[in-house]
Amino acid sequence: MKTGLVLEGGAMRGLFSAGVTDVMMENGISFNCLVGVSAGAAFGCNYKSGQNGRAVRYNTRFAKDKRYCSTRSLIRTGDLFGAEFCYHTVPNKLDVFDREAFNNSSMEFYVVCTDCVTGLPVYKRLDLADDTCFEWIRASASMPLVSKPVELEGKKLLDGGMSDSIPLRFMIRGGFEKNVVILTQPRDFEKQPASLMPLMKLSLRKYPNLLAAMKNRHENYNRSRRLVFAEEKAGRAFVICPDEPLPIGRIEHDPDKMRNAYNIGRAIGERRLSELKEFLNT
Repeated sequence: MKTGLVLEGGAMRGLFSAGVTDVMMENGISFNCLVGVSAGAAFGCNYKSGQNGRAVRYNTRFAKDKRYCSTRSLIRTGDLFGAEFCYHTVPNKLDVFDREAFNNSSMEFYVVCTDCVTGLPVYKRLDLADDTCFEWIRASASMPLVSKPVELEGKKLLDGGMSDSIPLRFMIRGGFEKNVVILTQPRDFEKQPASLMPLMKLSLRKYPNLLAAMKNRHENYNRSRRLVFAEEKAGRAFVICPDEPLPIGRIEHDPDKMRNAYNIGRAIGERRLSELKEFLNT
């Protein structure tokens, strides 16, 4: 039976997911495939490389570094999160990503991006941890309004959450029969229409299909959540999410708040570990 792990985004709320997945790694839980969206991709790649603790470590270390995330970076480069620093300097020099372990892992790893021209999701399998791999992860996490489109394989790409925030259906189509889904919002959460649509209309005016995707994003997101819980009820999905809204912003510069979100994830991961093992028959 093929097993999958689905990690939604949520920017710094993704540290909750990192706490959960670190508990999984420490307990030897493996999957045939992982698909990550935005922060789910940026932090989830550490599962394939086996580097538990890395996501919270580098985020807290560089939380206040203007090269990492700052208005200055946005003004100078068009990216709130510094593209070169975050996706190349950090993994290559400052908190080294284990490329060899990633390359040798048998787990399939996909990231979800959004095609700016079509407004549709792009699912990219990444097997080799080279600089192009890091650019695909950057594209998946490039949030609208605060990021420039990333050009790869002739496409202009932005945040995967704009078109498929919780890609469980992608995993089902791929034949993965048991899926663990980590959400970064509580069970009773329901997404509302984007409050920044007037700015989106200005920023994305060159991409009408992308703008349409953003306009309908809340409906698609809530539909995806309904699928998640329906699959859970049917016994085909195991859902882990916070009990209440996480006390952290999408953009966060306070290392203590980052550690807190991470530790909430760890606590819930440990609390539900025996259930998870039973679900996966490990």
